[in-house]
Amino acid sequence: MPCSPRFAAAVAAIAVLASGPSVALDDDLRASSSGPTAIRLCGDGGDGTIKIADCRKAGTERLVTQIDRAFDVALGKIPANIKPLLKRDQAWFNEMIIDAAEVLADSDADELKESFAQALRRRAAALEGMASGRPGFAGNWVNAFGNITLTPAGGGAYRLAADLRGDYGGDRRRSCKLTADLKPAGSGWLAGTVAINTDTAADKPKADAAAAPARPPSVKLRRQGETLRIVGSIDDEEWDGFVDCSSMWQVTGSYFAAGKDTASDRADTAFVVPTFDCTRPETATDEEICADPDLADNDRRLNRAWKALQPHLDEATRRALIDDQRNWVKSQAQQYPEFLHPAWNKQSSQVHFTVDARDHVDELQRERLALLEGFDDKRSGLAGIWLAHNAIIKITTESNGTLKATGWKWDQGDWKAGCDYEMTGKIVGGTFRSDEQRKNPDTLERDHAMLIVNRQDDLFAKKRYSNKDGTENKDADEAKCKRRLDNSSTARLFPARPSPDIDNFKGSIR
Repeated sequence: MPCSPRFAAAVAAIAVLASGPSVALDDDLRASSSGPTAIRLCGDGGDGTIKIADCRKAGTERLVTQIDRAFDVALGKIPANIKPLLKRDQAWFNEMIIDAAEVLADSDADELKESFAQALRRRAAALEGMASGRPGFAGNWVNAFGNITLTPAGGGAYRLAADLRGDYGGDRRRSCKLTADLKPAGSGWLAGTVAINTDTAADKPKADAAAAPARPPSVKLRRQGETLRIVGSIDDEEWDGFVDCSSMWQVTGSYFAAGKDTASDRADTAFVVPTFDCTRPETATDEEICADPDLADNDRRLNRAWKALQPHLDEATRRALIDDQRNWVKSQAQQYPEFLHPAWNKQSSQVHFTVDARDHVDELQRERLALLEGFDDKRSGLAGIWLAHNAIIKITTESNGTLKATGWKWDQGDWKAGCDYEMTGKIVGGTFRSDEQRKNPDTLERDHAMLIVNRQDDLFAKKRYSNKDGTENKDADEAKCKRRLDNSSTARLFPARPSPDIDNFKGSIR
């Protein structure tokens, strides 16, 4: 898959990774702000989802024109580094309303027609009310999925009230009304737990009284320049404490000031700048990093960590790490769009999972920081945590000298593939000898500062489909990975010191 011509901050700092000619991005990776923002709902002959006559009859054409004009006016009011975020917001609204229009085209239900019209009217009102220059938190804030109201509560605290709505047509609707009391939480953030109604919603099962209570969702917010950045945290996807919230998955996002500014509060409105130009983000992940102060700061830390690490590496390790970093950059570019519209969630893959997508970018950055900032270049032997862009393994030594290794290697975006590492063995004559009895036993070996896992499996994997008709070779060794016989478990990993961001690793979708 082609990657962005802009390498991640940690890589771009060195000449050997200077980007070459611009490479065309896949549509799913490209920044949403790079596309057109005008809505295309009405048209005949394939130019629109709804016929022009039906658009005019329902007033849709007029509302679309109103939205397009209001968006252009709003865009002209805001700074250059915020324009891409507002364009992305409009692109998301367009995606949602086009999905709803496709459902509407196949239905005559009055309820759907009215819901569709209401969504257009809400968007027009939100764009027409957008303002700039708000000095603090208090007031109304809007985006493609709803609105947030912040009211000062004394002592630097605020009361948050959210009304979020995502209507993709038919039964693909997301709505959430919630409140939270937020207090200063350091680094410019306000944070608090979402207020939970004591009555369980009628359409949700009651929790098992004997089970440990789930942690309720939380919200934190901070200014990112002219936007209000909100991040939702959901530890338990099955949380059933809401009555008026069917889903919190769209609470994370950039919100834009709306209405007249009558507030007198003040906040730090600085824009945390990553290592690239936020006025021209190239990928969807770039946009999200620009939108979030924490992600932008992570990006800067990655750059600093990379520069600080270079003098400590021998030439072989340095070159291998450069190659691994290139591959990590590709995975970072894929991370956000893959989790924004998760293909494995087939019932709602068109819905914007902004909470999940942001969290995975953050986790990927922090995992990489754990390696670059905690690179254990003095490690001897095999014991410890080893990490690469596509694999992780933890090796421990028992009192009798037995080595145990657990971990996994993943295929980016493929939730069914991957290789689980479960190894035991001992060091014999300076070499790890696996307890396995097979043609291709597991291997662990040092190579400079690195660890090579199952070095020979690349060769063995190619032999598993060696028949002329492309069928399985029954004489080949047993596959070590899931999904395909020719997937290889070979990996080159790097030593990382203990860190909460990698110590409790577990297999999951990447």
